[in-house]
Amino acid sequence: MSSDKLEKEEIHTIASENIIDDEYPEPTEEDLKTLREVPDKLPISAFLVILIEFCERFTYYGLSGPFQNYIQWPHPESYPARQPGALGKGHQTATALTTFFQFWCYVTPIFGAIVADKWLGKYRAIVLFACVYMTGLVILTCTSIPTSIENGGAFPGFIVSIIIIGLGTGGIKSNVAPLVAEQYKSRSPYVRTLKGGERVIVSPQATYQKIFSYFYWSINIGSLSAIATTELEKNVGFWSAFILPTLMFVPCLTVVILGRKRYVQTPPRGSVIVEAGKIFYYNTKINGMFAKIDAMDAVKPSNLAVAHPDLAANATWDDTFVDELKRALRACIVFCWYPFFWLCYAQISNNLISQASTMQTGNVPNDIIQNLDPIFVIILIPFMDHIMYPLLRRLGFRMRPITRISCGFFSGAIAMGYSAGIQSYIYKSPPYYDNPIGPNDVSAGLQIPSYFFVALAEIFASVTGNEYAYKKAPQSMKAIVMSLFLLTNCFASILAFALVPVTVDPKMTWLYTGIAGAAFVCGIFVYVCHHKLDDTDVEDDMIGRNEEELQKYVQKAQTDEQVDSEKAHH
Repeated sequence: MSSDKLEKEEIHTIASENIIDDEYPEPTEEDLKTLREVPDKLPISAFLVILIEFCERFTYYGLSGPFQNYIQWPHPESYPARQPGALGKGHQTATALTTFFQFWCYVTPIFGAIVADKWLGKYRAIVLFACVYMTGLVILTCTSIPTSIENGGAFPGFIVSIIIIGLGTGGIKSNVAPLVAEQYKSRSPYVRTLKGGERVIVSPQATYQKIFSYFYWSINIGSLSAIATTELEKNVGFWSAFILPTLMFVPCLTVVILGRKRYVQTPPRGSVIVEAGKIFYYNTKINGMFAKIDAMDAVKPSNLAVAHPDLAANATWDDTFVDELKRALRACIVFCWYPFFWLCYAQISNNLISQASTMQTGNVPNDIIQNLDPIFVIILIPFMDHIMYPLLRRLGFRMRPITRISCGFFSGAIAMGYSAGIQSYIYKSPPYYDNPIGPNDVSAGLQIPSYFFVALAEIFASVTGNEYAYKKAPQSMKAIVMSLFLLTNCFASILAFALVPVTVDPKMTWLYTGIAGAAFVCGIFVYVCHHKLDDTDVEDDMIGRNEEELQKYVQKAQTDEQVDSEKAHH
């Protein structure tokens, strides 16, 4: 029986967190060495959250796709238009505002995460920020109608709308990925006998890998909405390009609200940020500023009670929270390398588009070629999830997170190295050579491998980064750690700004070469510095509390906060 067929076997989902019995025994040491891993079956609620993400990403990419033309070019006399536009603010203003919007959308997840983990919980935070999002969409759509453009209302309306939309999408972005993963509750691997008689290990690690692959797949399907909205802006007008994603957001709100009773929800622990701050402060006080992460064991309440009883009286956390925080810190160190990965990814939305404009594209617009990336992702994710990963597990090679992340950096380096080669070929081709004021005699089809390897890099590094941020975060800080992972995009934008002076011909070959070299070196460092984390991946993932313990922990925090509040009033 083929590996993909076996993967499709109905695998029983253990509903509670840790049920190990005679029918589903815990794997032995021998089992772990000899049996292959398979993912568990996903609950319906997980697919509902994935549907929410699809609708939100459809909206986001659909509305942001036309932004550059909307800002840069003036309003045409009629439609269909040769060059669609609205605000007529010029190229520099358009680039500045679209860059600000992207930057803002990756800063606001921090705020959304704090609101969720400290006060509302992920579900209620998503509902709140979805309403904020919808408000921004309505403002954008209403101010893009021809009457508003002619009367000068479009520009202020656009500024207000992108601030509101950025706040809404950031609040959703930091919470929806943790929410989809929370729908799967098992933390312990167990042995299952398939219908064909094969014994396999059903592991949370393989299941989370599957969850985030599906999650990222939905993002890329949604991103294809830009193809439709860019056609609408040219043939009908920007109001139609913006109303389509606005209407698509309605199913998102509907699924969020109607599915509320199906979602597994982790209650917020209001004092979590204060507690984390106290732990870092106590750790510095006891161990010094540059102590190793493992030295944080000294601030566990069980150890404080013996060595520092004066500090133990103020410890509102438990030993498990310290272990979770140590695990999260190790993950955040891995994330420090990610700006160089995102720098590779960012090339598909700017410099590779410009490269295509110096090549022969036939009747295809040069800016539509970037959609090859999501198309490749949509094709590759099912291939990796149903064929490649199961095949590797069958052969006994379990691609743990750090290995996959390293492969992502190497794939990004290959994409950029190949792009450097193509750029060099363009410069050597007639009629414009290294001053391509128009298309040289080079087919844009040569760009296809660049987009393929960027897509492969996303599957290895981006999908795994989301998975890693969720798995390694404390139960009460999932959204916060996810937002820190997303924040690495902002640092990539800063790197991109620093490289602006070399984004001119004939220096583009060196730009791509430099980015390729940086990504390749980072991939080596990621593996060399962090590969040992793969050895403890399963053990680290099992740190945590079951539902009953978590409820008690949250209730204790709420009681402590109430007591502190009463003391403050008296």
